[in-house]
Amino acid sequence: MKTNAYAAQNATNPLAPFNFQRRDVGKHDVAIEILYCGVCHSDLHTVRNEWQNTTYPCVPGHEIVGRVVKVGAHVKKFKEGDTAGVGCMVDSCRTCANCEEDLEQFCDNVIFTYNSPDKHLGGMTFGGYSDSIVVDEAFVLQVPKNLNLAGVAPLLCAGITTYSPLRHNNVTKGQKVGVVGLGGLGHMGVKLAKALGAHVVVFTTSPNKVEDALRLGADEVVNSKNADEMKKHLNSFHFILDTVSAQHDINAYLLLLKRDGNLTQVGVPAEPLSLNVGSLIFGRRSLSGSLIGGIKETQEMLDFCGKHDITSDIELIPIQKINEAYDRLVKSDVKYRFVIDMASLQEAG
Repeated sequence: MKTNAYAAQNATNPLAPFNFQRRDVGKHDVAIEILYCGVCHSDLHTVRNEWQNTTYPCVPGHEIVGRVVKVGAHVKKFKEGDTAGVGCMVDSCRTCANCEEDLEQFCDNVIFTYNSPDKHLGGMTFGGYSDSIVVDEAFVLQVPKNLNLAGVAPLLCAGITTYSPLRHNNVTKGQKVGVVGLGGLGHMGVKLAKALGAHVVVFTTSPNKVEDALRLGADEVVNSKNADEMKKHLNSFHFILDTVSAQHDINAYLLLLKRDGNLTQVGVPAEPLSLNVGSLIFGRRSLSGSLIGGIKETQEMLDFCGKHDITSDIELIPIQKINEAYDRLVKSDVKYRFVIDMASLQEAG
């Protein structure tokens, strides 16, 4: 199946039009016409080879929403015309302990939606900056009918990245939850924590984000540069979600946790963070990390968002503006996620 896309040919040139072949639809496969694809910071890191693991050409995109156009003979969950989603993974070994516990994201042989070995065609997997994709139905998600589809796309990465640690730490009504940073991940953390019933406090270094944090559902906003404001919250949080991917003082937030409280890091700073273990020892606090979620939990997240009418705050762009969007992403100049309208790809030539 001939597929039109935008691809990076190396780490420095702009993304540009590119054609390739998708595999034929197998017995368990679902073919999807891509309507919208979110733009994740991981796309930019990969395209520019900042993680030193990119194989070119690279077609990024793992926040995919589209329409099912063909299904294999043994497909049970989808039919032509259905709306479907594809997130960060398109396959795994399915037999290891992680896969058997619905934690495919931790499988040693997980196949990511792009820049992973393609076991069907050889070469590497190509992602959602394209007009179609073929995925095994076990890794295709059902999208709630009541949600705006463009706003759903970032849920497939930003949504599950923040939902999974909230659920893993049993965030529920009456708890006090902190969200550090109000960007693409942070704004989803606020919406989801609020819908789970928590008292939500946003930590930001930007005074101009206070109004937006409250609009998104925060109960309080703290300027993390203000020592007095921070001191008021010592030993009071059940859980803190840290979405910041820049260098920052994580110890200042650990001290805000109650006894047995947890801080989960989902932002990935380029340089190691400095940890004072005393921040953990006094209070039996814990620091952990979290990576997206398994397919079962991702479906749970989508259903939860459908029930609570939650989508991402987005700026819709044509594919022709993707390079400009990357430059703006570096400057955090987006509220709060870019989403590509893939109809524009037909005009890309």
